Amino acid sequence: MVKRILVLDDNQDILAIVHETLTYENFEVKSTGESENVMPLLESFEPDLVILDYRVAGLNGGELCQSIKAHPKFSNVPVIIFSAYISHEADLWAYGCDAIINKPFDLNELVEKVNNLIS
Repeated sequence: MVKRILVLDDNQDILAIVHETLTYENFEVKSTGESENVMPLLESFEPDLVILDYRVAGLNGGELCQSIKAHPKFSNVPVIIFSAYISHEADLWAYGCDAIINKPFDLNELVEKVNNLIS
């Protein structure tokens, strides 16, 4: 069965690269640039993994991570947070994410972390 991944990033270039890379790796990917779309997409798409950019308008990736982890149906879904703020890594872990990927990131690192969390 194909694994599903939901991706949030407000940078369209990053979103396109991540979407293309994960699709190439045989994942079904839904992506959005709007934080308010994440919870409705979570409900309709039912992903096996969620990747959230930390710094987006509206709810940030950490707050969305907390909402996902607090949701009875999705609390076990792994969440990766993208962040360019390496000095705030301890703060990011406090949101309950399963992994952090620092921007700029290597696509091999992305695929490796996704595969480790989703298998």
